[in-house]
Amino acid sequence: MRARLRDAVRRGSTRGDGELAGRVCSELSADLPDEDLGEHLYDVIDMYRMGSKPRCEEVEYLGMVREAIERIEDGD
Repeated sequence: MRARLRDAVRRGSTRGDGELAGRVCSELSADLPDEDLGEHLYDVIDMYRMGSKPRCEEVEYLGMVREAIERIEDGD
């Protein structure tokens, strides 16, 4: 699963894809202002340590990051 997510985010080869990824990342950053998301969302998933947040926050946080990755992958 991680490889698929990583490849989806890296595919931003056209200007439109890059703009979409930038917009989605900006929206996610606005929703998660206290988080350091970095430049690539796949790094967020790869580097996240389970148990580092309370369970309910962890589920919501990871869900939001995965949703952002899926939006980029789907071109939404």
